[in-house]
This record gives sequence, C-alpha cells and structure tokens, in this order.
Amino acid sequence: RHQLPKIAVIGEDGRMTAAAGKYAGQDRLECRKGIIAELEAAGLLEKTETHVHNVGHCYRCDSSVEPLISKQWFVKMEPLAKPAIDIVKNGAVEFIPERFTKIYLNWMENIRDWCISRQLWWGHRIPAWYCGDCGAVIVARDAPQTCGTCGSSNLTQDQDVLDTWFSSALWPFSTLGWPDQTPELEYFYPTSVLVTGRDIIFFWVARMIFMALEFMEEPPFAKVIMHGLVLDHDGKKMSKSRGNAIDPLEEIEEFGTDALRLAMITGNTPGSDFRYQKGKIEGYRNFANKLWNASRFVLLNLDDERLSLSDFKGSFTLPDRWILSRYNNTAAEVQRLLERFDLGMAAQTLYDFVWNEYCDWYIEMAKPRLRSSEPSERRTVQAVLRHVLQGTLELLHPFIPFITEEIWQKLPGNSGSIMIAPWPQADPGLIDAKAEKEIGALMDIIRAIRNVRAEMNVPPAKKVEAICQADPEKGQLIDTNRILLQTLGGLSTITVIQEDAPKPEKAAAAVAGGISLFLPLAGMIDLTKEVERLEKEYHQMQGLCAGVEAKLSNAGFLAKAPAEVVSKEQEKLAGYREKALKLKERLDALKG
Repeated sequence: RHQLPKIAVIGEDGRMTAAAGKYAGQDRLECRKGIIAELEAAGLLEKTETHVHNVGHCYRCDSSVEPLISKQWFVKMEPLAKPAIDIVKNGAVEFIPERFTKIYLNWMENIRDWCISRQLWWGHRIPAWYCGDCGAVIVARDAPQTCGTCGSSNLTQDQDVLDTWFSSALWPFSTLGWPDQTPELEYFYPTSVLVTGRDIIFFWVARMIFMALEFMEEPPFAKVIMHGLVLDHDGKKMSKSRGNAIDPLEEIEEFGTDALRLAMITGNTPGSDFRYQKGKIEGYRNFANKLWNASRFVLLNLDDERLSLSDFKGSFTLPDRWILSRYNNTAAEVQRLLERFDLGMAAQTLYDFVWNEYCDWYIEMAKPRLRSSEPSERRTVQAVLRHVLQGTLELLHPFIPFITEEIWQKLPGNSGSIMIAPWPQADPGLIDAKAEKEIGALMDIIRAIRNVRAEMNVPPAKKVEAICQADPEKGQLIDTNRILLQTLGGLSTITVIQEDAPKPEKAAAAVAGGISLFLPLAGMIDLTKEVERLEKEYHQMQGLCAGVEAKLSNAGFLAKAPAEVVSKEQEKLAGYREKALKLKERLDALKG
C-alpha cells in the first residue's frame, strides 16, 4: 500500500538471508535463540513468555512453516460468488440436510480471493510463462513460442502447480470431454445428486458450483447430500497422520463386506458424524447370518416351480395377510425414506422387518403349515414366503449387494441379476390394518406366556396349560388361532373364560392387551417368587398412576396443554389404573 521495500530475512531453505547481517546462513531456529541470547547479554531483554497461537505445519513432515513474501496466483472470487449464491437461494441447488445451506451461504457471502498456486512437485502446472528478457508474463492455453511483447524466445514456465481443488472443481464437466461438446457431456451433464462429506463443502462443493456456472452456465447437480465423518472410538477424526485409520480390507476379511457396509449406513442420521465400533459391525454380521439362515430354510421348503402370489389370494390365512401387509408397509416406508435420502433409517426399517417380523414371527408361524398334508395350504405359505423374501432381498440389495445377489439367484425361476430386477413397489391392496392389529394382539399374548415361562424357569420343552380371561371379541380371536398360540407359546391347551369367571388358584399371571393370562403351574413354580414379581409390578404401576395424577392435578398443565394432550393423559391414567387393578387381583389370588 505504501510501496515500501519487501525485506525477506528468511530464505526458502529455512536459513537467514544476507539481509539478516551477521546471522546470514544460520538456521532460522538457531538464529532466534542467538538473538534472544544477544538481547539478554546486552541487558535489553525484559522478559520471555509463552504465547499460544496458530503455527502452520507441513502435512508431511510436521515441521513448522514460515510465512514468506512470494508471488502467488489468485482467482478473483466476487464475480464468481454472486451467481453461486443466487443458484442456492432460488432452490436450483438443494443441500440435504438443509442446515448445510446456511454454512454454504455464510462462506460464499464472506468469500475472499482464492490463492490457486501451490509449491509442490506434483499437479497441473500453472499455465503462465515469464520472458527472461523483458519480464513480461504470458498466460496461455498452449505453450507460447515467443514473447508477445518483445519477441524473445527466452521463456520459462511458472514452477508452481494449481491447487488440487482447482482441477477438482472442473470435474463434473472436464471428465466428459469439455471444452468439446461431446455426446457424454450432453447426456451426463448435469447430474442429479452429489454425495460428499460435510468437511469439503467449501473445498469442493462450492467450487464445483461456481466453476460450472462460469463455464457451463448451469449448476452441476440439483441436490447435495452431505454425510458426516467416520470417527474413531474416542470421537476423533480418522486420518493417516494420526494413525487411527482402519484398513477396510482387514474389516472385510473379519466381518464381510455387507456387514461393513450396513454398519456404515444404519443408525446414522444424514450429515452427522458417527463413531466406528467393531461391535456394531459384528451385530450386522449376525444380521447377515440371520438372513442367510432364514433364506436357506425357505429355499429348502420351496418346490422348483415359481409360485405366483396372485393365484393364492383367496386362501391367505391371518399370518399370511399380516406379513404381506407388513412387507408392503415396509416397502412404502423404505421408498419414502430413500426419496428423502435418509439411508440410515431406510436400512434400519428393513433390518427391523427382517429380524423382528419375517424371521422371528412369520417363519415360525409358517413351519406347521409347511408340514401340512394339505397341498393347497403348503403351496399358499410357500408362495407368501417366497414373495416376501424376494421383495425384501431387492429392497436390501443397495445396502448389502453381495449376500442378496447370492440368495436371489438361488430362488426358483430367477435369472440374470438382482441389480437389474424391477424395484419393489408397495401394493396398497395388500395392506391390512385389521390383520396387523390381530396378529399384534396374538404376539402380545405369546410374549406374555414366554415371559412367565422364563421367569418361572419352566423348561422350554415342557408344555403348560394357559387360561385366558377375555371379552367376547378377544376370546373369539384366541379360539380362531388356538393352534398358533399353542405352537408358539409351548402350550398343551389354551382355554378362554369369561371376564367375570372365577380366577384360577395358585396360577402365574400376566396381562397382555387387556387379556388376563393364567398359567396354572402347581408343582412347577416358586409361589413366593411369583408374589414378589407381581408386587413389584403392582408398585411400579402405582407409581405411574401417581405421576399422571400429579400432572392432571397441576392447574398450570391443564391451563396450557392442548385438549388432546390432556385427553391422552387421562386415557393413559385409566389404562394404568386398569392394569394396577388386575395386578392387585392376581396378587390376591396367589396369596389366597
């Protein structure tokens, strides 16, 4: 600004220059020590103290970097930034999650000129030449032969290379033949989605956008999906310099590719960092094993022909209608989540369906029917098992491509590859809310029976009697599905009694979905332990009642809470009181 001379006392070799006088030739670090010693000897040093500040370090050898005055090349950013800001504000480029829009705009609206020259051995050379005779600077696409100012051929190209992000910023179109109008450029540009890490939104994403607007006059992509960073178990970013990075090939060798992929996707919210945990990968290896074993069971129970689901619609049982409804609801939910780019929740939804519904429940419900002597019953369950398995494999394929491809090709009638199979579409006609509600009630009963059996240490192979006290509607549901309940509950018999019927004496009790369950276990249980369990549950229910009662007696809550919230709390209290009453009745029965 004031045209003062530029004095450089440190050279590019890290040693003092002639401008440093008697210190010339010394290493910069030794020179600093010498200057301090000389000041101290002359009585001119008042004090020394430590200051904490940012010191640049070489990314390769970690030695400190000295700031030196040097000639650098810059890109003037103001005219490039404005259209890149406008294109995001008008919605032509969308960031997902949306919070990254603010980060992008904050950087672009406060942008400074971009230094694009780097003093490295590798990279794209700066396209600038210097005339050795007149000092002119020549910038050209092709290497010049003579100086345009003086005609000299004594030209030397700039030794610097372009910032790596400069050439990376041209990637969306330079890889397709630009500046030539190639068929590839016409077909593939612009693309629809960019998926990238949140840490390079400035380095790469923003620069691709303003470069594309400058040279192609349209944005390079419509949506930018930001994902987080993979952190180590201490929450630190993985990097080669820290030595905390993992070798994916070693993890694949131990857990499998699909397990690693699923662990990196499932449970991670878009744009958020997550910690790398081996235990998580091991869990998804177990899921892959679960899927493999379930598929193997289905394949062993299928005939060679490919059964069409539509041929059996009139013979679906309640479990068939339930699993088909749950599968189609799952397919619709996965589609919705993928359209929102919420890959983690989409994968989790499929995980829950496969493990908790298809494997743990429907296959178990299907086993007795697969052993049926009635061919039509057996073929119906085969068709449902195969239809749901195939569709689930196709939904899972983007997440775990290897195991799904292997299983899919083993299904009778399939040919080609799963990756070119039609994407599953939810069938609204197979969504059955009534079937889901009824199977949900039966599952509650079975869980309650299993819990009582486990608490009472009843051997798994031992059959027990169950007595259900239920209203007529629930009683009818139990009667209709008696075989299912006996099979999955490990029961010898199951009997329905009216709500006002006498309670069985000396029986373990549970409540499931408004149904009172009694398991007469005389001679097989510890009555004292059962009383203790029911007393604990009863006291917990009393505590829940007290909590809701306190809320409903709070004038401030009643005044501020919406009517529907108050109503829900009242319904909750009524439910708690009903459960507490039934628990008290069970206690009285056992104690009597």
